[in-house]
Amino acid sequence: MPEPVVPSLDPLQSLREEFRSHLETFYAQLKLAPPYESVEKAIRTLTTAVHALPKPDQARLSADPVQRWAQFRQAFDQSGLSKKHRGIIAGLARNRSALNLPPEYDHFLGLFNA
Repeated sequence: MPEPVVPSLDPLQSLREEFRSHLETFYAQLKLAPPYESVEKAIRTLTTAVHALPKPDQARLSADPVQRWAQFRQAFDQSGLSKKHRGIIAGLARNRSALNLPPEYDHFLGLFNA
């Protein structure tokens, strides 16, 4: 008997969930409470930006981690997350080697050094 087919998430839903996961990891590793309203705003910002893209660009975004992280960074910045906990995160970012974050998170950390 064939196994049931599990419907895959649509690409936008997958991007939203990936972004939310990255935000949770980012704040957890910094040992900071995420600013929940701004996190939700960042996810809405990402959703709006991706919806505005033509379908071929949305497909490329789903397949290309470099483009995804660029889009995540833009949503992070435009939503105001880069202004929350600014002093604390800027201080932590100065000693990057002490943070237990993969290099991709430099996309977010770089906004605090600007």
